Amino acid sequence: MKIFIPTPVRNAKNLLVLTARSYKDRHWHETCFHCFQCKNSLVDKPFAAKEEHLLCTDCYSNEYSSKCNECKKTIMPGTRKMEYKGNSWHETCFICCRCQQPIGTKSFIPKDNQNFCVPCYEKQFAMQCVQCKEAITTGGVTYREQPWHKECFVCTACKKQLSGQRFTSRDEFAYCLSCFCNLYAKKCAGCTNPISGLGGTKYISFEERQWHNDCFNCKKCSLSLVGRGFLTERDDILCPECGKDI
Repeated sequence: MKIFIPTPVRNAKNLLVLTARSYKDRHWHETCFHCFQCKNSLVDKPFAAKEEHLLCTDCYSNEYSSKCNECKKTIMPGTRKMEYKGNSWHETCFICCRCQQPIGTKSFIPKDNQNFCVPCYEKQFAMQCVQCKEAITTGGVTYREQPWHKECFVCTACKKQLSGQRFTSRDEFAYCLSCFCNLYAKKCAGCTNPISGLGGTKYISFEERQWHNDCFNCKKCSLSLVGRGFLTERDDILCPECGKDI
């Protein structure tokens, strides 16, 4: 909206002509120079033009200016306003519905036709991480029906993040597979590496000893003894052929 302030026309002798007004090559008697809508005089007053009609600032504002979504009053031309999804607010009316503080140009979160500043939204609606007790604003993981920040959900032993990784638990504590195997898994009698038993890993157990399937072989000829008969000689296992001379 452009506001115009008319000035009296001067004649050729530079004398003020008080009985005429001019705007864009159009001329009015002073008595005819009035608002198209309310008919109040526009002489020596600011006015606006709309589709060749002249309007006082009040009528223009009431007819064409935005209305504040909060107080429903006109947002006067030249005053600062806030806009969001087709709605407008006076700057002083655009506030957080919880703390009642002006939001201004700060980030905010709309919910149920109300606007919240970010701290208030987090306090009222965001889930709290079970580890650090801070709000989870984006992402997050759920373990045992409890929410965690991704960066807080870590292996109990080595503290590496577990989000997106395979892991297991013991006594309700989460562990990466490597730490779990090193701490709690049984050791293979053949290769001495941990037997995780996870993901369907198959192993052989005999007299309190365990072997990976691939490690359960004859000590002499390396024949796999999985599903076969075998003999023992001290800590060794032998196929029947290699053990026949025992």
